Amino acid sequence: MLQRLIHILWPSFLVAGLADLVFIALFDPLEMLYRGEAQIEHRLAAYSVGFFVFWLLGISSSALTCYFQRSADEVNHCPLPPHSRPDGCPKREDGGNCC
Repeated sequence: MLQRLIHILWPSFLVAGLADLVFIALFDPLEMLYRGEAQIEHRLAAYSVGFFVFWLLGISSSALTCYFQRSADEVNHCPLPPHSRPDGCPKREDGGNCC
């Protein structure tokens, strides 16, 4: 589980760093105006918020990749032990009474 978490967080962190560098190079947050007023008063705050937004986008992308990489066995695996499965289940130990 820890390895899967690292596979999600580390690439998304690197991508967020690169995206933040591009954001810093292209945009000045103090020049982004809404009705003549700046949205954020400090550049560092805007760049920090931007980094975390980019990181969240990267986390969601990496998490979806890990989710869709699961094999059919992982998806169809029954979490119940064989003796606890309901009557009629074809994967029950006693063979089940499935029609």
